[in-house]
Amino acid sequence: MSNISVFISEEKLHNRIVELGKEIRSDYGDEEIVLICILKGAIIFCSDLVRAIGGKTQLEFLSAASYGDSTESSGKVDISYKLSQSLKDKHVLIVEDIVDTGLTLSKVLEKMSEEEKPKSMKLASLLSKPSRREIDVQIDYLGFEIEDKFVIGYGLDLAQNYRELPYIGLMNG
Repeated sequence: MSNISVFISEEKLHNRIVELGKEIRSDYGDEEIVLICILKGAIIFCSDLVRAIGGKTQLEFLSAASYGDSTESSGKVDISYKLSQSLKDKHVLIVEDIVDTGLTLSKVLEKMSEEEKPKSMKLASLLSKPSRREIDVQIDYLGFEIEDKFVIGYGLDLAQNYRELPYIGLMNG
């Protein structure tokens, strides 16, 4: 098995997410925010973020995938969701694990905007790889900008493995 090195520590993740939560709550004041977690990768980040935001929040889930079991985006985006409520005239915060090419997020944002008609829609992403961007996507709340490395842990996977790691790691070898 390959070795895994710590790229972003558990402590650094925690501290940044607490900062993001305070910033988000400050921006929205006492207003309710509906967080839409993009499964499966963002689930751990979203769980910690919703606690850091506090106040009136709701959670919804959406599945969007473009990788399959590969380490490269397939270019084809599969989006599926069944919300338990209408998002019309609500503040929506899309929560993503990583923005890479921007393809997946641009499709998600377009679909949600057209179909759900929210009052506002912003994006929180734990990680961003700007060097890989093909479609410009505005990230309103960003954890960390990283270089073009394949990362795992803290919800990010390699063929559905390593999501449980409490840190962001790199595969060595």
